[in-house]
Amino acid sequence: MKVSQEELAKQIDVTDWFTLRAHLERGGLILVDRMLNLTEVGFAVASDDVQLIERWIASGMVGKPTAAQIETWDLERTRAFACLITSPYVLIQEAPTENE
Repeated sequence: MKVSQEELAKQIDVTDWFTLRAHLERGGLILVDRMLNLTEVGFAVASDDVQLIERWIASGMVGKPTAAQIETWDLERTRAFACLITSPYVLIQEAPTENE
């Protein structure tokens, strides 16, 4: 079943790092740079647009969180993230902080 970008946009939610941590442990967490539109990335994943996803990965705009990021977020368990489930992945994007 093909999903539209509009449907994906409606599925974006906001949650905290504590809630997302379990998805990291199973290897399903993908970090999306804030310069990208989370809906567009979700649509590319759902549509299996390998070339586009590979370009984002190569540019460092999409990928697994780094150890340093995880360490920081573990100290800020209530840090907010936009998230979108595109099974088997959970795409996340850091929400801006008050200082940004």
